[in-house]
Amino acid sequence: MRWQGRQSSDNVEDRRGGGGGGTRAVGGIGIGVIVMAIIVQLLGGDGFAVIQQAVVQQPQTQQTQTQTSAADDELAQFVKVVLKDTENVWNKVFPAQLGRNYKEPILVIFTGQVRSACGNASAATGPFYCPGDDKLYIDLAFYQQLKNQFKAPGDFAMAYVVAHEVGHHVQNLLGFTQVVHQQKRQVSEKQYNQLSVRLELMADYLAGVWAHHN
Repeated sequence: MRWQGRQSSDNVEDRRGGGGGGTRAVGGIGIGVIVMAIIVQLLGGDGFAVIQQAVVQQPQTQQTQTQTSAADDELAQFVKVVLKDTENVWNKVFPAQLGRNYKEPILVIFTGQVRSACGNASAATGPFYCPGDDKLYIDLAFYQQLKNQFKAPGDFAMAYVVAHEVGHHVQNLLGFTQVVHQQKRQVSEKQYNQLSVRLELMADYLAGVWAHHN
């Protein structure tokens, strides 16, 4: 992707080195791991192996870094450009197809752990969207793991993660997130998990809408 020199989004909170106010690592398989598995599978790798490895490894709470590297700064600039791309797309799609304006989300870049309206989370959770504050949360170390550990390099793989989380924001604006969450107390755990998977697949589709227009 030719992204250098392009306009970046102002809707970004850079909390790297800020600690985030929490030290609790989120256990289990996070949504970020599932997203990573999908990307690896799409790029010809073994997505199931990604999930297996996540099960074997125990998530570790990372220490807060006080300084950021030049590589991290470049990656932060990259995700800001991608976020701006998503804003350009959805600011056109919403009025044209829905007759309403698009509410832009905030992207939070953090290190190690972070506090959101959805609670505290660690980098082990992976990138996530919190409907409680309309913010996307990304630890840039996720991208290095995607590239180095799971052999899914390339700008598009990294950009897709941002577009996927923005897709969850679009779902929230359209009311799909609320509909699914309301079902939690009305259906079985198995049925609710199936609905959650459908939300993830829909976010993949919405990321594809961004890719199509880009």
